[in-house]
Amino acid sequence: MLTHKQIWRGLDAVAMRAGLSVSALARLAGLDATAFNPSKRYAANGTRLRWPSTESIAKVLDAVNISFEEFAVLASGHHGAGEVGRPVPLIGMAQAGSGGYFDDAGFPVGSGWDEVRFPGFDGEHAYALEISGDSMLPVFRDGDRIVVAPGEDVRRGDRVVVRTKEGEVMAKELRRITGTRIELISLNKDYQNRELERRNVDWIARIVWASQ
Repeated sequence: MLTHKQIWRGLDAVAMRAGLSVSALARLAGLDATAFNPSKRYAANGTRLRWPSTESIAKVLDAVNISFEEFAVLASGHHGAGEVGRPVPLIGMAQAGSGGYFDDAGFPVGSGWDEVRFPGFDGEHAYALEISGDSMLPVFRDGDRIVVAPGEDVRRGDRVVVRTKEGEVMAKELRRITGTRIELISLNKDYQNRELERRNVDWIARIVWASQ
């Protein structure tokens, strides 16, 4: 997984490649001019890390026509030719609802997976899901690929993938999780929020990146 330092380094490198300051890069992407300023990278006390949102990075990459893979190379500090990072398993969201692809903890198993390479990404059990349909608009579009890290702690506000015991797979924002219930916010406001009994949930895993 890309670190805080690597992500900000990647944005600085994108700005440099485009011949822009980080402020000009933010404006080009339709964001506030101060969004990527060094002062925004840490909280006021200088200790708590602040991260750019997935949407803001996606807007930047779209504005300068750079792929996620190129961004990850810049962020990881590998500027030469050749592949870096490692491949991760890839399946579609519809396939993820079928049996045989995950163990009880939500880790990828079995066959039938494709592969996609995420340079600079080193999550041991990470995998990618390809979005289909419009239920996750405007955050994730049909054909986008999200990188999921099972086993990592999930917190309020995280974007997560949830699989129910009935095989339903959904990407939502985590509102609240207790010992008995999981409350989820739909990314697309045309779709209802969900409340699930934990006993009916197969697994929940955090979305750590999206290739848009």
